[in-house]
Amino acid sequence: MYFRIQKTFQSYRSGYFFSASNVFKIFLFFIILFQNTAHAVSPSRYQGARRCMGVTWTVTVFTETLTEAETVISAALNEVTRLENILSDYQPKSELYQLSALAPTQCPKQVSKDLWEVLVQAVAWRDRSRGAFDPTVGVVTDLWRKARQTGHMPSAKELKGVMRSAGPETLRLDDAQGVSLLEPNMRLDLGGIGMGFTIDKALQVVKKNGVSTAMIDASGDIGVIGKPPHSNGWRIEIDALGRKSDKNNPVLKNGFAITIEDASVTTSGDAFQAVEIGGRRYSHIVDPRTGLGVIGSTGVTVIASDATTADAVATTLSVLGPDVGSQFVDQIENCAARFIWKEDGQVRVRTTAEWPAQITNSLQSQIK
Repeated sequence: MYFRIQKTFQSYRSGYFFSASNVFKIFLFFIILFQNTAHAVSPSRYQGARRCMGVTWTVTVFTETLTEAETVISAALNEVTRLENILSDYQPKSELYQLSALAPTQCPKQVSKDLWEVLVQAVAWRDRSRGAFDPTVGVVTDLWRKARQTGHMPSAKELKGVMRSAGPETLRLDDAQGVSLLEPNMRLDLGGIGMGFTIDKALQVVKKNGVSTAMIDASGDIGVIGKPPHSNGWRIEIDALGRKSDKNNPVLKNGFAITIEDASVTTSGDAFQAVEIGGRRYSHIVDPRTGLGVIGSTGVTVIASDATTADAVATTLSVLGPDVGSQFVDQIENCAARFIWKEDGQVRVRTTAEWPAQITNSLQSQIK
């Protein structure tokens, strides 16, 4: 509220005094300002959920009214559903699934803006990781899924057969959002980056609806904006190995918690999807370079400025392991990682240089 106050003041010795009418107007202005502040509505926490991409997606927002919350939560979840219809490698009607079904393509196939954007980023991570991350791994993942179900290792012949339909040389991105699949039986799989991408897009929808404090949780892949009222940020509890019931090991029992603001966190590993074959534990995460599941009980948590990066890096680090993975993450701006794994019956933990103190200026406001 604005009052126009005339400058009809008179000098008096070394100071000034206002006319009686102006003093009254100023007094009235502060009364109204105090009343408006006293009656301001504090944002409340609202939450909504929907099952998409095989997991439960939960959207949490802070808004002044339930109506506002319902609108933004529905809009965010609708965005997740929309992108599932593009990026899913399970739904026969999804754009990605139908693209894979065309392999080998006779000419470049033009794709939507969203699918193109994910594929460009996926290929970039593939090249940066030297093949530890690869969006063409779908056919290998299918074979390994069958191995997990049957408890039997794929034969060398089977592995050799599917590996011909995967790898950097099988996928080409052309001009005008054109995609070429160069080998038969290819199956693109964006599971290592698609959820993160979808979180980022859904958070953009939240912002466009005027909400500045929100969290989107895709069953472990998490992105947040702002921070809840009267807090230092969003508190995220993480148990990378999924062993909360192991009372004999405090590392596994307690896990850890982080507080983040305007950042994303993803945990990847074999906590809930693994198989033992021949006395050796294999993860559901496949190493694209070998065609086999990652060996051992492992977990890695990645914090990054966006969910797309956190998702792709967590998948990559699960394949690279703590030694090479730590070096890899140190080359990525605004990124930190924590590895945990079991070796010789012992739990071991390693963090990257930025993790303990979050010393980089750009991460200072994101990780607390």
